[in-house]
Amino acid sequence: MYDWANSVYSLTISSAVFPSYYQGIVANNPQGLVDFFGWQVQSDSIYSYVLSAGFLIVALISPILSGVADYIGNKKPFMKVFVYLGALSCIALYFFTSNNNIEFGLLASMLAVVGFTGSIVFYNAYLPEIAPKEEHDKISAKGFSYGYIGSVILLVINLAMIMGHEMLGITEALAARISFIMVGVWWIAFSQITFAKMPKGVKKEKPKSLVANGFKQLANVWKEFKSIVHLRRFVPAFFFFSVGVQTIIYLATIFGSAKPEDGGLGMETSQLIISILLIQIVAIGGAYLFAYLSKKFGNIKALSICVTVWMLVCGGAYFVIDANGFYITALFVGLVMGGVQSLSRSTYAKMLPKTNDMASYFSFYDVTEKISIVVGTLCFGLIVSLTGSMRNSILAIVAFFVVGLILLLRVKFAPNASTTQF
Repeated sequence: MYDWANSVYSLTISSAVFPSYYQGIVANNPQGLVDFFGWQVQSDSIYSYVLSAGFLIVALISPILSGVADYIGNKKPFMKVFVYLGALSCIALYFFTSNNNIEFGLLASMLAVVGFTGSIVFYNAYLPEIAPKEEHDKISAKGFSYGYIGSVILLVINLAMIMGHEMLGITEALAARISFIMVGVWWIAFSQITFAKMPKGVKKEKPKSLVANGFKQLANVWKEFKSIVHLRRFVPAFFFFSVGVQTIIYLATIFGSAKPEDGGLGMETSQLIISILLIQIVAIGGAYLFAYLSKKFGNIKALSICVTVWMLVCGGAYFVIDANGFYITALFVGLVMGGVQSLSRSTYAKMLPKTNDMASYFSFYDVTEKISIVVGTLCFGLIVSLTGSMRNSILAIVAFFVVGLILLLRVKFAPNASTTQF
């Protein structure tokens, strides 16, 4: 149910409504520039840089917090802090109305990123605690499927409000801003189910310095981590293909809505939202499909198939020139999006040794993912700034998929996984 709660952020804020709303605010700026704290910067580049900054903050602080959470035996308070930070930041986007407060809007979107990704660190760490290894693929897929369903429900409501804004007697921009409030309220409300049901953990004696003990906990986990060969090989592979996956997820809408002269497609908001709905619906089946393939062929083979399709889809996107091509690409993205996300999470969970340091172990996983997003969004922004075209950024993403696939194929059978082959 936490997937159900937080995925509305991923869909409405990260992918569908907010990027288009942001593009609408900066659309008429001369030469596509915005004034950001006195600096004249390209609007698309600063958007990707702000995303990068949010993920970098989480990458820096989550290992410390997860080490502390493991030591005190309770992840829930840390998860709550990030949930409320993210949800309230989404609500704050209601007050982002024009170029005059561009800094406020981008900073609120950055804090929403911090809240969303920070909460996931602790949420993911619950998976090995609440289910045996043989159920990880199924439960991980079920979680993502719930997320896709819940986020589609709210997006359809928001889409109806935005497209029917005249009937409601409001502007399209106001309808979009109201949708930001709805995301925050939905996120907070459904998170209460998770907070009520998830185990609290066993409290330990409070040390003199929680932060110092957090670092100590991380150091112990790092020593164990280095001795597990399949983990050492899987995490670098995960990093490289995550650069591609996460960059596409977070910046595809910018590519679709940007002007053709900037390498984009110039699609309308309604067309983009339709394509995103298509991705979410197909992704529900994709998550279960790749859970089945992992059961039949093993996790690594299933993931390799998934990454290969991602690589081909990304390469094909370079040649897309209109909305119809974008829709076709969206179908394939949906098929593999659910698969790569749910399988990556469950594969990593299966590889872990028996331990009480789940949050610390998953902090390495989540930090890897967040750093991959930082690298991907920074590369995207830099290449756009240097070349003036988003299509050149797409070619760079393909290269990350290639490296990730090569490294993934080096991951062999994990002897500590008693029931599942990799």
